[in-house]
Amino acid sequence: MAEFRDRDLFLVKKALAIAILAIERQPGALQPASDCQDMKTILGELVGNPAELAQLMRSARIAVTGQPE
Repeated sequence: MAEFRDRDLFLVKKALAIAILAIERQPGALQPASDCQDMKTILGELVGNPAELAQLMRSARIAVTGQPE
């Protein structure tokens, strides 16, 4: 598996957060639930603490919806 550090690691975490949010916004039948769960697991392993996760998810919401909440 590739190793990511610094900015690269940040971008991977942000991309996962955006992908999770995008999947969760899809109607039930179109949601690849196992992909989403796997992404959440990977993101959880990469994120240092709950505050960082909250910030990543806020950033993902802004990227996907244009709104912070």
